[in-house]
Amino acid sequence: MSGLSPWLVSAVAGVGALFIAALLTEPLRRLALRRGYTDRPSARKVHVRPTPYLGGIAVAIATVGSACAATVVVTGTDTTVLVLLASASLIAVLGLGDDLRPLSIRLRLCVEAAAALAVVLWCGHPVLFGSWLDVVVAVGWILFTTNAFNLLDNMDGVVSTVTAVTAGFLCCAALSVGLAGLAPVMAALAGASAGFLFHNWHPARIFLGDAGSLFVGFLVSSATVTLHRDTAALSGYTSLLLITLVVTADTGLVMVARRREGRPLLQGGRDHIAHRLRSLGLTVRQVTVVLGGFAAMSSLTAVLVMFRVFPQSAVLAAVVVVTAVTALAWGLLLRVPVYT
Repeated sequence: MSGLSPWLVSAVAGVGALFIAALLTEPLRRLALRRGYTDRPSARKVHVRPTPYLGGIAVAIATVGSACAATVVVTGTDTTVLVLLASASLIAVLGLGDDLRPLSIRLRLCVEAAAALAVVLWCGHPVLFGSWLDVVVAVGWILFTTNAFNLLDNMDGVVSTVTAVTAGFLCCAALSVGLAGLAPVMAALAGASAGFLFHNWHPARIFLGDAGSLFVGFLVSSATVTLHRDTAALSGYTSLLLITLVVTADTGLVMVARRREGRPLLQGGRDHIAHRLRSLGLTVRQVTVVLGGFAAMSSLTAVLVMFRVFPQSAVLAAVVVVTAVTALAWGLLLRVPVYT
C-alpha cells in the first residue's frame, strides 16, 4: 500500500477526472455531429435543436481511467474496485449500444442484472433477511436506481449535478470507513461529472446519452451497496434510500402520475420533477440548482444515519424532516398540470 494519504489520492483522482472529462467531451461532441449521433427534438423533450449524446463516454473514460490509476497507487490491485469498474464499463457499453441503435428492454435488463449480480456477490451488500433474498433485494435496488438515473436525465445539467454531489458525499463516507479503494472511484465520478458540466450546463452543447446516465446510475447505486455491505437492514437501506432520494422520488412521482392518468409507465414524457418545476416558473438552471441542493441535503442526512454522528434521536428527527419535506414536495408537484 502506498504511503500517500487516501484523501490526497482521492482529491487527485477527482481533479484528474474533471480535466479529462472537460477536455475529452468536445472531440466526442464533434464526432457525434459528424456521424449524426444526435438527440432530435420531439413533443416529449424540452430541447429545441438536435444535440449530440456521446458525452457519457467522456464521463466513463475519465472516471474509469482516473479511478484505476488512483486505486493502484492506494491499494495496489483491489479486486473489489476492479469488479465494480468492469461492471460499470459494461453498462456504459450497453448504453452506448442503445444510443446508436435502440435495444430491447429485456436485453438491457438482462445485462444490467448480470452486472449488478457480479457486484453484489463480489463486493457485498446490506443484510436484511440473512439469506439469498438479500442478494435479490440488492440486485433489484441497483437495477431500479440505475434506470432511475436514466429517467432523471431529462434536462440540461440535472443528472451531472446530482451525480457530482452524491458521489462527493459517497467519497467522504468511503474515506471515513477506511474503504481506500472505493473512495477514489467516487471522487473520480464526482470530478468527471463536474467536468462534463462545462459542456452540459444550460444551454447544453452535448448530452450524456444512455451510455452516461446508465453508467453513473449503476456506479452510484453499486457503490452505495458496497459501502453498506454487512450493514443491518434498518440503517443500511434507510441510508441507501436517502442517498438516492432525488432519483427515486422522481421515478416514483412519474410512475404514480402516469398510473393515475392511465398512461404507459415506460413511455417518455415531460412529467418529471424537473418539468414540473419549470412549469412553476423556475429556469432550467434554477431547477438544476434546486435538485442539486436537495441531493446534498438528503446525502448529508444519509451520512448522519450511516455513521450515527449525532444521537439516534437527532438522526431520527433529521430523517423525519427530510421525509416530510419530500412527501410535501411530492404532493404539491403531483398537482402541477403537465398532461394536455
